[in-house]
Order: sequence, then C-alpha cells, then structure tokens
Amino acid sequence: MTPTTVAAADGYKLAATRFDAGDGAVATVLIGGAMGVAQKYYAPFAQWLAARGYTTLTFDYRGIAKSAPASLRGFDATVTDWTALDCAAMVDVAAADGRLVIWLGHSLGGQILPMVPNAHKISRMLMVAAGNGHWRYHEPRMMLTAALLWFVIAPTAIAAAGYFPGRRLRMVGDLPAGVMRQWRSWCLHPRYCVGVEGLEAEYAAFTAPVHALSFADDEFMSARNTDELYALYTNAPIDATRLAPSDVGLTRIGHFGFFRAENSGTLWPRLLGGFQ
Repeated sequence: MTPTTVAAADGYKLAATRFDAGDGAVATVLIGGAMGVAQKYYAPFAQWLAARGYTTLTFDYRGIAKSAPASLRGFDATVTDWTALDCAAMVDVAAADGRLVIWLGHSLGGQILPMVPNAHKISRMLMVAAGNGHWRYHEPRMMLTAALLWFVIAPTAIAAAGYFPGRRLRMVGDLPAGVMRQWRSWCLHPRYCVGVEGLEAEYAAFTAPVHALSFADDEFMSARNTDELYALYTNAPIDATRLAPSDVGLTRIGHFGFFRAENSGTLWPRLLGGFQ
C-alpha cells in the first residue's frame, strides 16, 4: 500500500493510494467511490484484490477526506469537476501501467463513468450498489427521507454553512456546496444526470462490458433505482445480479456492506468473475 499524490487535469492535488500486485499483475483496477465516502473505506478490498493479481488504485475526489481543504466553506467543486478533472487524471494514471484497466464503481462511481472524457481507456466496469438516484424511485420509506433531504435539509444547510455539513447531520458526509447542489438536481430528475446534463450521447457511446451487483436490502437503491440506471447505458452489455443477504448466508448487506472486511469470504469472490 503506497500513498501518493496525483495532479488532476487542472493541477489540483488528489490523495490516492496504490495497492501493487507486482510485475505479474493481470490488470489495474481503479475504484470510483460512493458520494462522500473516503478512499480508506475501500482499502481492505483493494488489498484483497492486489493479493489476487490486480494492482488497485483508490483516491479521494476533491473536497472529500484527504483531498479536501481545511474548510469546505466556499470551496468551489462540482461532480462535473470530479469526472472531467479528477477521474480523468486517475484513469490516465491507471492506463500508464500498460495493462487492462477495470473501473470498479460503488454507488456514484457506477453512475458517472461515461462523463469521464477518457472513459474509452476503461476495458470493463464493475458496479456495486449503483442505481439511478431519482428520489421517486426509492422505496416509500426512503422516498420520504429523500424528499426531506432534497427539499428542506440540503438547501437550508448549504445556505447556512456554505457547504453541506453532512457529518454533523449524519447524512452522506461533508460535501462542497456545488457538489451537493448538482447531485440534488440529478436526484430530482427521472433520468438523473443524463436528463439534467444532456448526456445521452456520452452514455450511448459507452460500450464496455458492465458487471453489476446490487442487493435486495439496499436502503438507498431499490430494484427500480438499479434498473433505471442500467437503462441509461443504452449500448453497454450489462450482466446484472441482485442478491438477497440470505442468498449468501448473511443477515444484512445494505448499501455499504459489500466492502466490509468481514464479508471477504462470502461477497468478494462473487465479483471476481466480472474481472475476466
């Protein structure tokens, strides 16, 4: 495990980590994390992949964890900056290995790859717990929570704090104001980022194979959420599996459970087939 710094396309310094599988590595895996989740969350899984021959890179988007300034108040960043500047730089770093590059997207990471200008360098994508975030596609209980977040809490909190203080609110995590505003606009649209940003051509142009894994007890992504995301990838072959915890002898997986080290023996091997 080697911490490093990567300059984004505009020079912004991103915190990244390389988990090297050595000269015998069969591919390089780049993990695109979920909204507000620090790269350290994926470290156990990245180490596990490296031990199986996959050099793996993790990173923090600007404004998140180790890629954040001392204060997010007034910090200028959007999700478009993450894709056009941060992700693009990380894809170049991964491609420099000269091996196949696999994008592993958790939640947001599985939504945004076609927005990355050099996404053509990705050989295949693996999605974990990813879906269209439109609030009306959630299960009824979560729909009410989402409505409160998008119509009341987010606008009020951003106006008061100058950023989204998710850590204090115990929702999502601290986010730059521009990121939260853009993400909110996506979640209010039935076609999510594609509908808001006019990205039909970018998503149609993405044709790499996709292996998707979702979970029946995911509190954030209903079956409708996941199906609606897959529908945005109009020309990509998608192999999708939806697991219930009981399918693998567990009582709980949820939106974040896949990457927990205690599930390394039950869940992680199920994703390996998607790397082939």
